Amino acid sequence: MNALFRIALASAWNRRSALLLMALSIALSAFLLLGVSRVREAAHESFSASVSGTDLIVGARGSGLSLMLYTVFHIGDATQNIDWKSARWLAAHPAVAWALPVSLGDSHRGFPVLATEADYFKRFRYGADMSLRIVEGRAFDEVFDVTLGAEVAKKLGYRLGDRVVLTHGSGLDGGIEHADKPFAVSGILAATGTPVDRTLFISLAGMEAIHLDWQAGAPVAGMSIGAQFVKKFDLTPRNVTGVLVGLRSRAHVFAMQREIAAYREEPLMGVMPGVALDQLWQVAQGGERALLLVSLAVAAVGLAGLVATLLAGLDARRRELAILRSVGAGPRRMVLLLLIEGLGVTAFGILLGWVSLCGVLALAGDALQAGWGIALQPFVPGLAQWWLIAGLLAAGLLASLLPAWRAYRLSLADGLLPRI
Repeated sequence: MNALFRIALASAWNRRSALLLMALSIALSAFLLLGVSRVREAAHESFSASVSGTDLIVGARGSGLSLMLYTVFHIGDATQNIDWKSARWLAAHPAVAWALPVSLGDSHRGFPVLATEADYFKRFRYGADMSLRIVEGRAFDEVFDVTLGAEVAKKLGYRLGDRVVLTHGSGLDGGIEHADKPFAVSGILAATGTPVDRTLFISLAGMEAIHLDWQAGAPVAGMSIGAQFVKKFDLTPRNVTGVLVGLRSRAHVFAMQREIAAYREEPLMGVMPGVALDQLWQVAQGGERALLLVSLAVAAVGLAGLVATLLAGLDARRRELAILRSVGAGPRRMVLLLLIEGLGVTAFGILLGWVSLCGVLALAGDALQAGWGIALQPFVPGLAQWWLIAGLLAAGLLASLLPAWRAYRLSLADGLLPRI
């Protein structure tokens, strides 16, 4: 058997140029398959960690997915707000460690505006329990301060102190601007790769201030309260979109859910972010499956090339195989020789693909984390990746069967007699 391996190695080295091209083709297949598999896992992890450390998201009773989309991803519209008294009840509950009320509805040049308390920047977590970080300035502490997400500041070119005019509604349908009450940029957040990057943050008092002279979603005719006068009014919000809740003990999450559902003052619901995010991920799986299918197609092309190369090489190796037969190597050994070569090229290609992938991730991992919120670093293959590797090896073995079968059928005379 050792002699057979040495012969296979010597034969492969003699044809190293062609086999190296095939190994590169298989390496590309392995690179894509393992890469897509790892991206799928990391994207799922990052998607599920868009908000972490929050035990419940409380809002008006309705669709839990809609509440999650609106309060975390800032997509869609809230069907109904909840009373400020309900938010205060949650904050004062003995099982609650902290409660962050959030209010949405306005925008700025297509980016959503989220009104909340300054504790949001201390309490909100994403990814692997990572906290928000302000890289320039400070969090809002005045009525007309605004703190910008990284993408907002970058795309719109804002600096500290710049004036920002908010728009009522999403702004996509030509909403009315709050031009009489501009905000000043007080701080800019570090990139997180989450919806935070696309959000402008103001205080709840600021949200109330710009709507003092509004009623039922429209400005009151003939009424205008200037920015210099807003502090004379009570800026306590009357209602909010929802409340992010952190419990003293996660063991109480189901009991708290039941208590919220039984709240008598108004119909409420408490959604566990992890459960809702998993449901959302099921909706988004079509794209990742398409990527996997493309990778499998590339792998099939690479393996087809392996078959073609081995078959094409048989003609050039007829005399070599015949000489091996003449010195006592039987047909089965010829088959085994071809299988060893095919499996060796496949294994080398897979190893090369994995090493290349780890190299790319080592160089681009931080940029992917900042830009896309996907934590990708060099990795040791997990169970899912080992199944893919086993599948590639099995496919490489099967791809070698046809050339091996042809080598088995070659007669001794066929290789030794000159071809006319």
